[in-house]
Amino acid sequence: MKLLVLTVFLYLIASHISASDPSPLQDFCVADNYSKVFVNGKVCKDPKLATANDFFFAGLDKPGNTSNPLGSKVNPVNVMQISKLNTLGISLARIDFAPGGKNPPHTHPRGTEIITVLEGTLYVGFVTSNPENRLISKTLNKGDVFVFPEGLIHF
Repeated sequence: MKLLVLTVFLYLIASHISASDPSPLQDFCVADNYSKVFVNGKVCKDPKLATANDFFFAGLDKPGNTSNPLGSKVNPVNVMQISKLNTLGISLARIDFAPGGKNPPHTHPRGTEIITVLEGTLYVGFVTSNPENRLISKTLNKGDVFVFPEGLIHF
C-alpha cells in the first residue's frame, strides 16, 4: 500500500505541466536591420550602441491615401520602423478609411491588437476559435477602444 501511495504521489508531481512565454533574457533587443540572419526576429545589435532613435518613430500624424478599391490605407509601425520592437510581438498601425472603406479579415499569429477610433465610427469584430466559431463584433465611436485577441481572425 505504501508503495502504491508513493507511486501515485511521484506520478502526480512528475505530471505537473506548466506553460508560458519565456521571459526575455535581456532588457531589449534592438534589431540589426542589416543582418541577413533571423532567429525569433532579427539579430540584436550591441545594446551599448542603442540610441533614442531605436525607440522612436514619427509619421502617424500623416493620413494615408484611401483612394483605392478597399477605401483604406494601413501605415504600419513595426520592427522596420522602430527597431526596438524586435522580438516583442508588438506592432502598431494607423489605418485611414474612406466612407465605406474596409480592412479585410486578417490575423496576427503572435500578437494581440488594440484599436482606438480617433474620428468617425467603425464596425469591427473577430471570430472565436472556441466554442463554435462565434462572431464577436461592435460598432465603435470616437474614443472607443477594442481588443482583438492574439491569433484570431479579425476585421
